[in-house]
Amino acid sequence: MTRPRLTRGPADFLRDETGATLVEFALVISLFLLIFFGLIDFGRLAYHLVTSERAMQAAARIAAVRPAACPGVPLENERITPAAATVDYGTSCGAAGGPYCVNPGPITCSGVATNPTAAEVWARVRNTLPGTATIANLRFTYTYDARMGFLGGPYVPIVTVQLQNVTFEFVTPLSALAAVAGAAPGGTVGTAITLPGMSVSLPGEDLAQGGNG
Repeated sequence: MTRPRLTRGPADFLRDETGATLVEFALVISLFLLIFFGLIDFGRLAYHLVTSERAMQAAARIAAVRPAACPGVPLENERITPAAATVDYGTSCGAAGGPYCVNPGPITCSGVATNPTAAEVWARVRNTLPGTATIANLRFTYTYDARMGFLGGPYVPIVTVQLQNVTFEFVTPLSALAAVAGAAPGGTVGTAITLPGMSVSLPGEDLAQGGNG
């Protein structure tokens, strides 16, 4: 009668493949989950990039037909004196021999909820932006252009609405999965990034409070 072997030698241990499949699965599953969750989060990122750009187009359209979102934007093209002292009202600001209108320079400000135009723009675009965005991430700029408007007429600037400093946060544990998959520990992949600034400019229209802009 042969007794069962209660101990194994070194050669038996080296040939034993018990649990190898589980080890291989553990190595592969972390890489698979990293790719899977990465597709989800980077898909969200691409979505927000596209919708944010479209949101700025809508924002610029609203701002171009509403009162200025920034204080200090003039309502009329004022006469430069004494250079335009003898020029009739109604003359183009950029006519030959000009300019004849006062250039207030670029006027810029961040959005605030107390301003009706900024509040209207924010209400229109907020649902398409990342959840970290606030109205302060909107920046309005009003730039003088001598080719637009006439002396004594309404001030018609180039209106620019910009989205800036918005943080996009990943929702899946990409850093931990990357570390398990073999990346250097302490990495910041898949935590948060700042979206690139994006802006849209349109010529201002009447800068008056309309109802169907």
